Amino acid sequence: MKYARLTKEQLEELHPEFINFLATQSITGEEWASIKEKQPLVAEEEIDVFSDLVWEGVLTKAQYLEHISPNQMHLFLLGEEKMSLIAIKINKEDIDITTTEGYGWLKENLADEQVVFMSASKEYSEDRSLDKFKLIQEGAVITKGDLYKWFERFVDVK
Repeated sequence: MKYARLTKEQLEELHPEFINFLATQSITGEEWASIKEKQPLVAEEEIDVFSDLVWEGVLTKAQYLEHISPNQMHLFLLGEEKMSLIAIKINKEDIDITTTEGYGWLKENLADEQVVFMSASKEYSEDRSLDKFKLIQEGAVITKGDLYKWFERFVDVK
């Protein structure tokens, strides 16, 4: 498996798609029930293949990722050839930008010397989707890019 198995909740949400996936392999509902009961390892392999297909589709479409912690914000633009990063670090211990108050402080104090902006870019490895997936595993979430677009006017994005 290249990525990660979908959770039970995710599989339930994608139930119609999973049925279609099984149908493309000529597996009927009865056959699937039998496979789950008599060949649980085969059933797990099918779920793993389906999970990888779902992840591949999601990662191919993803254009922005965000990873926000109490004193840092990492905003990624996932381009065709490279990913660009806008990083914001708050060097003020009593500010937590994951809260409404902390984020409000950041927006009002962008020029404060305790707010540090950085930018960088990095070309993908041979596997662009896996590069994106690793960021998600580290805590990033897929977004529409509103924060990236808002903050890019304050940084010379590379």
